[in-house]
Amino acid sequence: MRTLIFLFFIATGTIQAQQIDYNTKNGVAVAGYDVVAYFNNEAVEGNKKYTTQYDGVTYLFSSEKNRNIFIENPENYTPQYGGYCAYAVAVKSKKVSIDPETFEIRDGKLYLFYNSWGTNTLELWNEEKPNELKTKADKNWEKIKQ
Repeated sequence: MRTLIFLFFIATGTIQAQQIDYNTKNGVAVAGYDVVAYFNNEAVEGNKKYTTQYDGVTYLFSSEKNRNIFIENPENYTPQYGGYCAYAVAVKSKKVSIDPETFEIRDGKLYLFYNSWGTNTLELWNEEKPNELKTKADKNWEKIKQ
């Protein structure tokens, strides 16, 4: 009976550990970029010396200070839509990888975008009424987040 109870707690703990699908290309969030640095309007690569886990995902930081800031309140710094392209979530209801140097802080939240092969979705986002796209992305994310 103890074994059964133990397995139940492990299973439920695992299910609750990660509630959404995160974009973890290379095994880390945001392609290894420091999510706290974005809030200083900087796209900075993290360092493997400064890591932490949140919601089952590994984050890298450029400094111990930024890691500690994140640990104090990770919800403030985690990217929207699991770190997938906000524009693709809004327009196509799809999870698309991002260019970690193409981002926007809007209403205190981090949004990331695809930028390759001549397509910069941050520019499209800003041209096509970002508040309406954000509303669409929020609805679509509820359907595709797992």
